[in-house]
Amino acid sequence: MSRIDDFEAFMAVVEHGSLTAAARRLNRSLQSISRSLATLEESVGVELVQRTTRRSTPSEAGAAFFHRIKPAIDEINDARLQAANQRSEPSGILRVGAPVLFGPDFVIPVIADYMQMHPQVEVDLQLADGFVDLDAERLDLAIRIGNLPDSSLRARRLGALRRVVFGSPSYFERRGRPTHPFELSKHSCIVRTSDQRPGEWMFQIEGKPRALKVAGSFRSNLMAPIYAAAVHGLGLGYSPLWQIRHLVDDGRLEVVLSDFEPVPVPMHAVWPEGRSSSAKVRAFLDMLPSRLEFKNL
Repeated sequence: MSRIDDFEAFMAVVEHGSLTAAARRLNRSLQSISRSLATLEESVGVELVQRTTRRSTPSEAGAAFFHRIKPAIDEINDARLQAANQRSEPSGILRVGAPVLFGPDFVIPVIADYMQMHPQVEVDLQLADGFVDLDAERLDLAIRIGNLPDSSLRARRLGALRRVVFGSPSYFERRGRPTHPFELSKHSCIVRTSDQRPGEWMFQIEGKPRALKVAGSFRSNLMAPIYAAAVHGLGLGYSPLWQIRHLVDDGRLEVVLSDFEPVPVPMHAVWPEGRSSSAKVRAFLDMLPSRLEFKNL
């Protein structure tokens, strides 16, 4: 048995909490897992896992050892699987997750190109807001907007998305254009009532993030009526630019206060460890950065 197998046994025990669970995860016998762990501890010269009848937990040295070796072992496994699959033609079912509003306009065109290039692949697109559990939903990868929480998922940054203030030409003709966020107190702002902090818009002022309270005579719980209200001149709105890009492009809305926009929100593709070595997943991940255009989003 290779030293890599010993490392993997140790990592599985730490991640799953017991030798029995690790054996099930790796499809190995309990005796094999126990032998690998003992061999590794003997080689390192320190107890890595504290065992009880019910649970196995890493020692202080074991926890530090786990965090040092995990990235290296993951890379080795990815490289090994990629070498085995590098000549494989993508096939099977690719399960992709994406945000509800972002998926149809931005992810579907990528999927269309992908399926044309790889006709042996079927694609199952699941749209949901929030960070769903990829394993529970049986997803191969997902597109996520926002800062990523710490997790075991691998990630590839795809770009960043702007958040902007906007209004219609008719509104600006009547009320003028704000040139600084502090001037918003004199404007009618359309508030989304379902936000965690309704009426609080973020800006970058003098190099620092700052939240400002805004208010107006029209409000709604959803963005679609807010966009419609802004188009009809009822006030200024605030949202990710990609959601109103089409309205800006055809002149129905105009962006203001660009010099004070908050730091753009990052977007990533995420996938479970080892999944990128599948030919169907690797081909889609390779296509995403070149097909998704974020320069004006």
